[in-house]
Amino acid sequence: MSFTPSLRRSIEVEYWVVDEAGDLTQPGSLIDLPGAEREFVEPMLEVNTTPCTSTAELRTELFERVRAAVDRGDEIGKQLVPLATPLNHEEIREIPCDRTRIQNAVVGEDFEYVRHCAGTHIHIEQQPGQAVDQLNTLIALDPALALVNSARHVQGEAMAPGARSKCYRWLAYDTLRNQGELWPYVDDRADWNRRLQACYNRFRKQAIAAGIDESTFESCFDPESSVWTPVQLREDFGTVEWRSPDTTLPSRTVALADTLATVAGELDGRPVDIGGDTPCVDNGRITLPDFEMVRDYVDTAIEDGLTESLTAYLSRMGFEPDAFDPITDTFDHDGPIDRNTARQLRLEYATRLREDVRQSPAMTAE
Repeated sequence: MSFTPSLRRSIEVEYWVVDEAGDLTQPGSLIDLPGAEREFVEPMLEVNTTPCTSTAELRTELFERVRAAVDRGDEIGKQLVPLATPLNHEEIREIPCDRTRIQNAVVGEDFEYVRHCAGTHIHIEQQPGQAVDQLNTLIALDPALALVNSARHVQGEAMAPGARSKCYRWLAYDTLRNQGELWPYVDDRADWNRRLQACYNRFRKQAIAAGIDESTFESCFDPESSVWTPVQLREDFGTVEWRSPDTTLPSRTVALADTLATVAGELDGRPVDIGGDTPCVDNGRITLPDFEMVRDYVDTAIEDGLTESLTAYLSRMGFEPDAFDPITDTFDHDGPIDRNTARQLRLEYATRLREDVRQSPAMTAE
């Protein structure tokens, strides 16, 4: 695949941390490593890259940072797990802070679903005059989440191939639907900003009604940080952001980001049309499906995974589905998973992550 040298892209990816027995544990000194951060729950580590100008650079940096965490983990008895949920586990505790306290107050018991989720955020640099087209293209590509579905179980019960996405979109934020679901195509920046402000106002009103102090709310949230819609136009970072993918093996995350940067990033002045008879990406133009079709494909990606029809759609939109092997498709467990089996599976995929970042496979892009 080609790339524009000046087009920056970056990744934020979350991993569960387990001890040598496969039990969830806190990251400890792993958070001292370059690019490593705590998340809002105790047994999770986030690994970030800086903005990179090529897939080769992005891959090198992500692999180095994950490999450093793996090596440090060997010293302190901790491992990283690239699964979207822990499958089955004991209570997952939050790290206390006002931001999550407010969400708990507004969302209520359903916020529990968010504590089970580990995902990936991919940022693509906005191109002058084309950011809205980039955003709309990214909305149409949202069903590509099926390429990296990595867990179908929550608390031991089989939920769906895209269990994490189901938790976020349909369960956790059901009372804040506009905050958590995929938004329709955007007309222009003013349209996007109006939607952000409306969500912020609604969220603020609900928080104050739930007993949250107004100044505390405003210190934790602004319009941009008060929505969890899977595709976002980020003014703070100057990027379009895709928040849908599960955490998975780093090589697959980089391959996904590569295609995303090529299709939704490098428009190169190509017109972007919405509602054509045959959605596709080619050298002359990008034709996006009606939003209702996108939503149907997203539902398929979550509930059924990588079906034949979804595979065909993603192929037309610039992906190579055969290059991905979603972890959920490799699971032998369609029924319940007990905690002992979950521990074993977490260790198995921690080993696969270790092998992934210590090999030198052919690059997916140059």
